[in-house]
Amino acid sequence: MRKIYLLFLVLVGITSSCTKDFEDYNTDKKNPTDVKGEFLFSSAQKAFADQISSTSVNLNVFKLFAQQWTETTYVDEANYDIVNRKIPDNNFGTYYRSVLNLLDQSGAKITDAEIPALETEAWKKNKLAIIELMRVFTYHELVNTFGDIPYSEANDIENISPTYEDAKTIYADLLTRIDGALASMDDTAGSFGKSDLIYGGDVAAWKKFAYSLKLKIAVNQSDGVDVAAVYNDVKSKVFDSAADNMLFAYFGSQPNTNPMHVSLVISGRSDFIPANTLVDLMNSMDDPRMDFFFKDKVDTSSVDGVEKLAWVGGLYGHSNAYPNYSHINNKIQEATFPGILMTFSEVQFYLAEAAERTGDAGTAATYYDAGVKASCEFWGVASADADTYIAAHAYAGYNSIAEQSYIAAYTRGDVAYTTYRRLDWPVFNIAPEANTTDGLVPRRFTYPINEQTLNKANYEAASAAIGGDAMETRLFWDTKDPVIPTP
Repeated sequence: MRKIYLLFLVLVGITSSCTKDFEDYNTDKKNPTDVKGEFLFSSAQKAFADQISSTSVNLNVFKLFAQQWTETTYVDEANYDIVNRKIPDNNFGTYYRSVLNLLDQSGAKITDAEIPALETEAWKKNKLAIIELMRVFTYHELVNTFGDIPYSEANDIENISPTYEDAKTIYADLLTRIDGALASMDDTAGSFGKSDLIYGGDVAAWKKFAYSLKLKIAVNQSDGVDVAAVYNDVKSKVFDSAADNMLFAYFGSQPNTNPMHVSLVISGRSDFIPANTLVDLMNSMDDPRMDFFFKDKVDTSSVDGVEKLAWVGGLYGHSNAYPNYSHINNKIQEATFPGILMTFSEVQFYLAEAAERTGDAGTAATYYDAGVKASCEFWGVASADADTYIAAHAYAGYNSIAEQSYIAAYTRGDVAYTTYRRLDWPVFNIAPEANTTDGLVPRRFTYPINEQTLNKANYEAASAAIGGDAMETRLFWDTKDPVIPTP
């Protein structure tokens, strides 16, 4: 990881209200007009990393939807109630207002500004290309959450009622935009320097990320894109070691701590525990990462009378007495635990899936092994133990990829949730009071309540286009049926 230490971060004034219309997603009236574009970019990066990392039930419930964690006392979100706290509104607003709006302002200021001394036109192009890659990454998250979304008309302060555009068409355009950004990048020149809080302005690192993001988008799309062509184009250009991991470095003091630290430690609450979905799966595989994911083994002698300590996850979606179950590892609760945005391990699983799709199972197995080992080593498992684990769980097709990608995405609920929706494996538990008509895991977020009232015509058109604004409505790439657990 390239550790970028945050020397100075301009936190622009951003309203957190989710009761305003779409103009509030695009307009920051408190933002000082003289803030440099580079500082706005820093703020956008932090807002993005915070949203991905957060486990606040008001902002990000994907660790729950992915059944990595479950709740203890208040279990509404683990049962998929996303309306009570206006979670779609908050998610939607964060990405449009706090990320995309700042990226657009950053790009406009950098475009209009004179090139600083010691920099060149190539530096400016690199900055604008990196901003574009962050835009693509953000839109990718939005599409995977909602489906059709405001896109070409978004962030236009003259248009407070943007139309929604087809998710599949947006996906195709995102690939085109990545190619455009790559074409303008010169890795012999600089870019943001310390204002880039992820890669420190390293253009070569951003290019690797661009190729990796292109692969991620292509693999996630089940049709409409030649996955083999993308795979063959990018496989030698993507992340090639853990040194390429896209991590956001947090500090030990607020407001620059990992948001999980706020929810798990600063809050003084005990709201979350590991879910039995993940814990039982890892127990069945004798997974060495459990020592790094969890803490506090539980005495299970009441099960068969034999005294034994074991990892025990809370029953997903049920009320769970916090002391009776294993807990989240201390390392994950630390203020400085990094914001994990993309990893070498994750990319290896995308390569494995792409290779499998092209009929090259042998190469897929090689990527699979590399992905598992990289994940184990990222969390602290000794190399020899990782090798033993891999030998015991040899590659066996898509289910192997889904299983290991799901485990490797621990704490990254959005990645694990999307993997489950795409490959419908591993088997998830049924929430006891699921707020879905079929009682199963939701396939998307419903649209924000604000949009339903303040952008009504476009909301209704989008809802009709996707087949209904319901959590059960599938995104265009979500084509498989999940395996339903036997009662």
